[in-house]
Amino acid sequence: MTARTPRVSIIVPCRNERRHIAACLDSILANEYPSDSLEILVVDGASDDGTRDLLEEYARNNGIIRWLDNPARTAPAALNIGIRNSHGDIVMRMDAHCRYPDDYIASLVNWLEVSGADNVGGAWRTLPGSDTSVARAIAAAMSHPFGVGNAKFRLGTTVPQWVDTVPFGCYRRSVFDRVGLFDEELVRNQDDEFNQRLIQSGGRILLVPDAKIDYYARDSIKNVVRMYYQYGFFKPLAIRKLGRVGTVRQAIPGGLVASLAILLALSPWVLLSRAAFVILSIVYAAAVVISSLHAGRRYGASVSAWLLFVFPAIHFSYGIGSILGLVRFFLRSAPGPKDVSAVPISR
Repeated sequence: MTARTPRVSIIVPCRNERRHIAACLDSILANEYPSDSLEILVVDGASDDGTRDLLEEYARNNGIIRWLDNPARTAPAALNIGIRNSHGDIVMRMDAHCRYPDDYIASLVNWLEVSGADNVGGAWRTLPGSDTSVARAIAAAMSHPFGVGNAKFRLGTTVPQWVDTVPFGCYRRSVFDRVGLFDEELVRNQDDEFNQRLIQSGGRILLVPDAKIDYYARDSIKNVVRMYYQYGFFKPLAIRKLGRVGTVRQAIPGGLVASLAILLALSPWVLLSRAAFVILSIVYAAAVVISSLHAGRRYGASVSAWLLFVFPAIHFSYGIGSILGLVRFFLRSAPGPKDVSAVPISR
C-alpha cells in the first residue's frame, strides 16, 4: 500500500436478500481496511422480504453504510446509482450472495496499485446455497470445467492472470470517466460487457490468487435454470452492442442446442441427420456421465447423481436463452424486456 490510503467506495446491489445480506455486510465490516477511507453503498431494488429493515438497522449502527433506492430493480441500474453517489478513488462491486475474507479490500487495492491494472478481482470458492445434495451438486457444477468452461474466476488460480473478466470488479474511478457506466439494458452480463469495453479502450483486467470470494450458489435446479437462461438470453444483446463475441465458451451451449434442434428437425427426411443427432446426443450424454463421475470422486455419490441433471440444466437453459436472445436482439432487433421486476440482482 502507498503512504496515502485510497478512499474506497463499495457498491452492493441487492433485492430480496434478507437471507444473505447480514453475513455479507458483516464480512465487509470485518475487513482490515481503514474505516475512515471506506464507504459502503447498498443499492436496494424495492425489496419486500424484510431486507430493507436490515439495511436500516445496519445504516443506523454503522456510519460508513448507506442504503439507496433502486426503482429499476436491476443490477446495472443499482451499480450506476452507486457510482454516481460514491466518493471514492476506487470503486469496488460486491455481491450480497458472498462472504469476503478480512484482507479482501486491502488485497485488491494493493494489486490495483502495483499492477497498473484498471480492474482487479479475485476467484470464487463456490459453496452450496443449502445443505442438500442438489445444492452441493449445483456448487460443484459451477466450479467444474464441464459446467462453466474455462472461466478462470470460477475455476480458481494460483498466479495472477490477465483475463477478459472478473467477478465484482475493483476499478479505478477514472475508468468510468473513460469508458462510461454500466449498460442498463443488460439485465444480465452487464459486467462482462463493461469489461469488454474496458479492454477495447486499452484497459487491462487482472485476476489475482489471494483475494478469494466465498460465493453461495443457488440451491435449486429451478433457480439455476432461471439464472442461466437469463445469462444466455442477454448475451446476444451484449455481443450486438460490442460488435464481437467475447469468448468461444459463451457460444458453445447455444451451438449445442441449435445443432440438436436442426438435426432432429431434419431427421425425418435426411438419414444422415438422424445418425448425426444420435451420435451428438450420445457424445454429450457420455460427457455428462464422465464429468459427473469425475466430480463425484471429490463430492460423493449423491452429488454425482444430481450432476447428471444439473449439467444439462445449465447447458440447455443457457443455450435456449442464447437462441431466443439471438432472435430477439438480432433478427427482430427488439429492445430488452420492459418488465424486469422479477429478475434477481445478485449473480
